[in-house]
Amino acid sequence: MSINIIDGGVCAAKGFKANGIHCGVRKNKLKRDIALILSEVPAAAAGVYTTNLVKGAPIHVTKKHIENGYAKAIICNSGNANTCNADGIEVAEQMCQLTAEALGIGADDVVVASTGVIGQKLDITPIKNGMAELVAGLGDHSDYAAEGIMTTDVIKKEIALSFEIGGVECKIGGIAKGSGMIHPNMATMLVFITTDCKIAPEMLKKALSTDIKNTFNMVSIDGDTSTNDTVVVLANGMAGNREITAEGEDFDEFMKALNSLTVHLCKMIAADGEGATKMLECKVTGADCECKAKKVAKSVICSSLVKAATFGADANWGRILCAAGYSGADIDVNKIDVKFRSSAGEVLVCENGAGVDFSEEIAKKVLLEKEIEILIELNSGDFSATAWGCDLTYDYVKINGDYRT
Repeated sequence: MSINIIDGGVCAAKGFKANGIHCGVRKNKLKRDIALILSEVPAAAAGVYTTNLVKGAPIHVTKKHIENGYAKAIICNSGNANTCNADGIEVAEQMCQLTAEALGIGADDVVVASTGVIGQKLDITPIKNGMAELVAGLGDHSDYAAEGIMTTDVIKKEIALSFEIGGVECKIGGIAKGSGMIHPNMATMLVFITTDCKIAPEMLKKALSTDIKNTFNMVSIDGDTSTNDTVVVLANGMAGNREITAEGEDFDEFMKALNSLTVHLCKMIAADGEGATKMLECKVTGADCECKAKKVAKSVICSSLVKAATFGADANWGRILCAAGYSGADIDVNKIDVKFRSSAGEVLVCENGAGVDFSEEIAKKVLLEKEIEILIELNSGDFSATAWGCDLTYDYVKINGDYRT
């Protein structure tokens, strides 16, 4: 199956419109702070959420609304997380009701999400006042919606792909936000995915819950797991393919397309970590089970010392072995090989758990690039795993030192 990158983001699939405006939740009038995505017809819906015991009010409302497996719209504000508020559920439900009334649909057909500062009350007034403008501007505006969900993100994140199911062209697109408070097992990320592929709700849920184990659960920026993390997929079936109701070839093809999309978004999130200058991709191969490969990859990508070393373009491979050693994976450290790779080349820095002679000059050139691969070969089996993250810079502390004020 050929999977191709196309334009359109969440509006690439048939029957989807989007918009994003500034309504006044955020003080900065130059930043969009609310986004809306609408499907022309009811869509199969599936979601996954943060593992944090403290959960944003919108998550509770969204879970309830898609219990039946369907939704038509997604409303999301930035600038305020609507978390740890006594009236949080009420405000989230009001957001759904206002959206539903403006669109002429049921409130229980609306997915709601919020992102931003925790513990500050969310005033519904600006959202209410901006709803007419938001709905009136619905169209091919995935980019506006992507901007509307950003907080400390520097770049908007959107991607769309075309693929085939049973000879029928289908499209899938997504937007994401995520910059800080990002850690495996979901992160401070919001991801909204749309597709015109026809797939039953239970199979869509299975596809999403399976995929995140190797994608969004393998991203880490700073080790903090947020309260509002949400990934939601809407599939409206307007491509006209035969409905996917069970595992098989069609389901496998859908999984490949979904995974291709989510990996793209993972890399975008990792590259846009707060203060980041480099995107890190840790690939672990040669493990005797997938679990061990994942543990090592996560441990390395989460290491503050590894992240700081890559910021300084320092080929300090000892920090990588250290992170692998405390990962909790039962591995033979005397078999580990480590390489750094980027567009500037590749350099072997460790073999069989020990240092080798290498050119510091070449290593520095490799590590000065914006995208760096950390390649770890365990030489013990055939399983592998990949994790994504970023370097740790001075700007990360600056951003988070005055994030609320």
